[in-house]
Amino acid sequence: MTTAPVKLSDALSREELRALSRASDWRGLAMLGGDFLLLAAAFAAAIWQPWLSPLAVLVIAGRQLAFAIAMHDCAHRALFRTGWMNEIAGKWIGGAAIDAPFLAYRAYHLDHHKYAGTPDDPDHRLVENYPVPKDSLRRKFIRDLTGQTGVKEIIFSWKDATLAGKAPFLVFQTVLVAALTLAGALWAYALWWIARLFVLPALMRMRNIGEHGVAMDRYDPEPRRNTHTTRANLIERLLVAPNRVNFHLEHHLFAAVPPYNLPRLHRTLNARGYHAGFDCVTDGYPAMLKKAVRAD
Repeated sequence: MTTAPVKLSDALSREELRALSRASDWRGLAMLGGDFLLLAAAFAAAIWQPWLSPLAVLVIAGRQLAFAIAMHDCAHRALFRTGWMNEIAGKWIGGAAIDAPFLAYRAYHLDHHKYAGTPDDPDHRLVENYPVPKDSLRRKFIRDLTGQTGVKEIIFSWKDATLAGKAPFLVFQTVLVAALTLAGALWAYALWWIARLFVLPALMRMRNIGEHGVAMDRYDPEPRRNTHTTRANLIERLLVAPNRVNFHLEHHLFAAVPPYNLPRLHRTLNARGYHAGFDCVTDGYPAMLKKAVRAD
């Protein structure tokens, strides 16, 4: 006898959802501040001992992804309780760090949520062929790790660029250069771009695959079938899953829930059987990537 799937309304009460959706300025600042501290620590380690530069690059790339996630959360007005803090941080920190126009990203991304599980999802092109043959996945990551993807992204980002549109990015880079100059290690600025060109694209690809590429059916409106969560360990959270971005199913269910509350939402839903019967949760990124590969 097949058990009927647990309804969302049976797994979470309105009162619980209200509490989980309550954003906090202090927690938002703590999350963003932690990203900056890790970024500073990565640069400091490389400056102190240059042989640590490869590790520093990995951490810097992880923080670049973290800033992208901060932009994402601010686009949903979910990182901070105070509205203007989401707007400022989303544009002048998150979007600035990765050279993405905040307001344009918000419009695009909200369409992704609106049309998730349909062919009209604008993000569908990112994962439309998954699972893919092993050789195909290998070629994709080779393009990422050799800078081919990163260079294309940079060229595209400067197409039809305006000074006003690039102001957040230019200000962010100026502050970064000034800080490293004051530290007497302007050479370390190269680490930012090594991370941006050769590592971040691979992290972004893993993020996209883990969110929807390994979902059961991207054309099904049921969130448990069109979206996926990857449970991450501490190292994965540091490098590939910052700011709780790995709880993507939970985010799609309730986009207003701030990122720091997503683990609690996940635990609550899981304990009440909401995920049962659906292949929508994977433990760890290696296991997730295995799902992204099909037999030739």
